[in-house]
Amino acid sequence: MIRFENLSKGFWVRGEYTHVLSGLNTTLPTGQSLALLGRNGAGKSTLLQIIAGTMRPSAGRVVSDGTISFPVGYNGSVHRELTGAQNTRFLARIYGVDSDDLTAFVEDFAEIGKHFHMPVRSYSAGMRARLGFGISMGIPFDTYLVDEATAVGDPAFRRKSQQVFRDRMRVSSAVLVSHNLSELREFCDTGVVLHDGQLEHYDTLEDAIRRHQALMA
Repeated sequence: MIRFENLSKGFWVRGEYTHVLSGLNTTLPTGQSLALLGRNGAGKSTLLQIIAGTMRPSAGRVVSDGTISFPVGYNGSVHRELTGAQNTRFLARIYGVDSDDLTAFVEDFAEIGKHFHMPVRSYSAGMRARLGFGISMGIPFDTYLVDEATAVGDPAFRRKSQQVFRDRMRVSSAVLVSHNLSELREFCDTGVVLHDGQLEHYDTLEDAIRRHQALMA
């Protein structure tokens, strides 16, 4: 369960305060994987960061009774000056999992070779995404927050990423942001649309997609 209690977030842009989230009071359903839809700039990544606790809201709070991943695909989840291996061990300690097991999993999964033992600041965007996705998938969470992360890499790596994500979804749920509608249809049960600072929840994913497409038209 993830519940928003009067959740608001805004930013000052060129001297003007802009609301991104406006007094959200809703509960995301338990045991379902949600597609989070909305136009570019609607605040989807901001909402994921607030759910994960990596960004503070302007007002209100998020309440959850389960474990939540950091936003997979968000570069702020790893430290640029640490190596991939050091980041992996650090996050293993934070989330209480065996650091040797997680390190072995991520090194094998990410397929970045010697770069795993080099500072993340030397990585390409794709390598950072592989590292972050591998760390997240190696840690058992109740809910995974995923921001376009399964789209990284060549076709073979994408297939591998999608397979490990399917495996996790057998026992966990997710909040998934993706422009790939076929991916949303494969992994998600229902959907929410973020529009004008409010979340609109739909009973079926197709209803959410139709609303999203109407707003984009």
